[in-house]
Amino acid sequence: MVINIMSHYNIENQPLEYQYTFRIKLKNKIGVLAKTTNIIAEFPAEFGAIDTIEVTKEYTIRDITIKTVNEEIAKQIENALLQFKDIEIIYAVDHILLNHLGGKLEIKSKKPIFNREDLSIFYTPGVAKVCNEIYKYPEKVYDFTIKCNSVAVVTDGSAVLGLGNLGPEAALPVMEGKAMLFKTFANIDAFPICLKTQNVEEIIHIVKQIEPVFGGINLEDIAAPRCFEIEERLTKELNIPVFHDDQHGTAIVVTAAIINALKIVQKKYEDVKVILVGVGAAGIACTKMLLQLGIKNIIGFDRNGAVTKDRKDLNQYKRWFAENTNPYNEKGSLEEVIKGSDIFIGLSGPNILSVESIKKMNKDAIIFALSNPDPEIKPELAQPYAKIIATGRSDYPNQINNVLCFPGLFRGLLDSRTKYITDEIKLAASYAIAKTIPEDQLMPDYIIPSVFDPMVAQNVAKAVISTVQKQKSN
Repeated sequence: MVINIMSHYNIENQPLEYQYTFRIKLKNKIGVLAKTTNIIAEFPAEFGAIDTIEVTKEYTIRDITIKTVNEEIAKQIENALLQFKDIEIIYAVDHILLNHLGGKLEIKSKKPIFNREDLSIFYTPGVAKVCNEIYKYPEKVYDFTIKCNSVAVVTDGSAVLGLGNLGPEAALPVMEGKAMLFKTFANIDAFPICLKTQNVEEIIHIVKQIEPVFGGINLEDIAAPRCFEIEERLTKELNIPVFHDDQHGTAIVVTAAIINALKIVQKKYEDVKVILVGVGAAGIACTKMLLQLGIKNIIGFDRNGAVTKDRKDLNQYKRWFAENTNPYNEKGSLEEVIKGSDIFIGLSGPNILSVESIKKMNKDAIIFALSNPDPEIKPELAQPYAKIIATGRSDYPNQINNVLCFPGLFRGLLDSRTKYITDEIKLAASYAIAKTIPEDQLMPDYIIPSVFDPMVAQNVAKAVISTVQKQKSN
């Protein structure tokens, strides 16, 4: 009789997405490795790599990576292996955690030091000449130091991914990852700065004090509305560009996707009705850019319903939103107001958009369900009723990912040595991302380029530099 292992564990139809690596010390006896793999095979798991780490006369150390459905099954496998006397588990660790061991960043010298002459050039006494040169001509700090190619990725850990207020230590892996993306896609040296304070004045003070080292500031995962004031103040008080990626990175990429989506459905900016759910930092930034694009009819929804001019519960930022959107002051539920709309942009949470609501939208509806990892509606449900669907996920077409924006944007900002990020720069970045896809290649499932397209960062950087040059000449 054949036993269905997945059914036995009551986990049928669940994907094997959880990776776990065991580092195991096996005695060099016949059948020990076979016994080990047989134990694992008794569980709902697939083998990945089996790597040999060390071999001696007495033992062999191997890394065995498996895929299973969850951590609980992995722990059961670990406990079963512990019962086998001829093996010793050195460690057992989640595959993702394993790849983060020791952190993801390091600092390397661009110049080697092999001898006394090298030492005298790069440190004392030679470096004194560079110090005096910068002292006399402060702008030369860009010529002779890391400042010309460095960005500080700054957070207070108050809005980490979709996880919430986790604090600076738990935010550090995300900021390290961000720094990796800067280096990978634009060759920018970025460094994580995770602050042990969530006080606006303290954050502003600290960032101002580290300004001499960096050519730009990327604010990340700072909760609203605090993030608005921090960005506004730092933009005014620093002499380097300040960019809050959760606001403006999202807005730039969403705008790029809207530019191409409307080309496909052949609708004009001034004619479309946009429903935006989630009037937070990203939602307000998206709205400002869509207004700049020429879209006039935008209706926002927060937890208390449609944002209208007569609402009394709005903070200063949502008050701005109310004064500049919803021109016909439409009120009611999402299900009511979505009627006759052309575009839905979700920046809120999972499963808030129904199929019935999409059916009320105009022909060739555009759905951006950007809540991640669980979108506002599953693309499979929306597909029969929408012309174009985008998400924040990498396993569906049309991924709205900020990595399409910030590496190229900062490359252009650093290379042009501009101090401010203007609305014109942001819109130029959006058009550059959109134009990376030739118009004759646009399709409903290809409105935004791949994050791995090397032309994206190049095109954005060129557009930023060109815009800065035009602004300086005017």
